[in-house]
Amino acid sequence: MTASNFDHLLAMSDHIGIFEHADHTAPRREHGYCVDDVARLLIVVAREPQPHQQVRDLGTTALRFLTDAQHLDGRVRNRRTADGRWRGSPTVEDCWGRSLWAFGTAVHLLPEDSMRQVALAAFEQGAQQRSPWRRAMAFAGLGAAEVLAVEPGHEQARMLLADAVVSIGRPSDDPWRWPEARLSYANAALAEALIAGGHHLGRPRVLDDGLDLLAWLLDRETVGGHLSPTPVGGAGPGDHAPAFDQQPIEIATMADACRRAADVTRDDRWMQGVELAAAWFAGANDAAALMWDPTSGGGHDGLHAWGPNLNQGAESTLALVSTRQQARRLVPLAS
Repeated sequence: MTASNFDHLLAMSDHIGIFEHADHTAPRREHGYCVDDVARLLIVVAREPQPHQQVRDLGTTALRFLTDAQHLDGRVRNRRTADGRWRGSPTVEDCWGRSLWAFGTAVHLLPEDSMRQVALAAFEQGAQQRSPWRRAMAFAGLGAAEVLAVEPGHEQARMLLADAVVSIGRPSDDPWRWPEARLSYANAALAEALIAGGHHLGRPRVLDDGLDLLAWLLDRETVGGHLSPTPVGGAGPGDHAPAFDQQPIEIATMADACRRAADVTRDDRWMQGVELAAAWFAGANDAAALMWDPTSGGGHDGLHAWGPNLNQGAESTLALVSTRQQARRLVPLAS
């Protein structure tokens, strides 16, 4: 697979950050920016193996945005207006967890030593906090795992990852294996955080729990040979696929989790999940619809029974780029 297409991400960004929403391809400046998307932006920039200068500049902008969002006690403000004014109070909601995920990824993968040092300091500041929300803890735990990939003795990261494992919980013994009454959003990130926790903390049972949850979720969301992800409204034991509105974030988190499972277990069978995720954007989905725009490089905002939402917001485009980055690594692990 060819190098990632950052064209639409560049078009959606300015010197402050990446705009959250788009009207088709045009950024909707009136909605401003959010940390959730800027964190995703830093992650995909850090993952890109040979980014050109404009993409590297996006990473610099994203890191500056995220450090500006962080309060002295490690909590994070999420929203910012187009003229640079912050809105709302600092929290430990998803924006906190995603910022830690981004900082950890920067520590692991960015080539510039100065940026890695800034990211590590910001990670350590944010890791003072804990969140009562399971997904925020999972995102933060993934950031801790990225730090441990390069600094295995980092005690603060180990403690955060261990706490994330506790927050997520274990698979149920019932046929409904998920540790929540309903699936909601970014579901595969919970399984991925357990896989990362089991691996980096040397806890085989936690690793097995994560692999068990991921296998259950992948099986549930594979229908007719393609992915049919949990829709915006969530899904419970009595709900059946297909259901809509489907969001690209579910596809990206599945690709991430399956890629981590493959890396940790060295088992090629997890590659199928990454392949299914990439194929979903290419039209192997419940509406047989292309979920990206080959002209702009943007990802469509959601899938309905009649086809895609043609707006190309930041989250959807970042999900497309992230999934393609994982798919580009589809080389048999035994080679």
